[in-house]
Amino acid sequence: MDEREVNKDAAKWYVIHTYSGYENKVKDNMDAMVTNRGMEDLIQDIRVPMESYVESKDGVSKAKERKMFPSYVLVKMIMNDETWYLVRNTRGVTGFVGPASKPVPLTDEEVLLLGVTDNKELFGNYEIGERVRVINGPFEELVGTIDSFNYEKGKVKVTISMFGRDTLVELDFNQIIKA
Repeated sequence: MDEREVNKDAAKWYVIHTYSGYENKVKDNMDAMVTNRGMEDLIQDIRVPMESYVESKDGVSKAKERKMFPSYVLVKMIMNDETWYLVRNTRGVTGFVGPASKPVPLTDEEVLLLGVTDNKELFGNYEIGERVRVINGPFEELVGTIDSFNYEKGKVKVTISMFGRDTLVELDFNQIIKA
């Protein structure tokens, strides 16, 4: 297997610290370097999260956007020496967020909270009708079948048999594993 052949599912989201005001320049420079080096399979997505807000001035309201996390850029990548080097040597990058600047990937919960991913990715390993086990909460250790997904909220509806009756319960995506 070629070193460049990778499992697309191995990519994780990382947070990169940048100089203030350089977020978009860092994103553009990294996009260009990734394309030039043919590393699209290793560095899959680069984002500067934005949020919308309404500004009222002189009685006129205008919809505007601002950076959710000034001085930070989010990168979905497969961490190896080559990708680490590309990110660290991008003009405007001061380092990865993590202890002693060691890259620490975001958890699924953090990715969901930041809203940088389509929640369909989180449920990509599950199918409707599949048997799952609840791993925490009031229904812990019970087994049920997936009835539906609510991608916007990061929730899953599971039919669980309790007291001889099938009961539909709504759970967070991180409360289930395959049975």
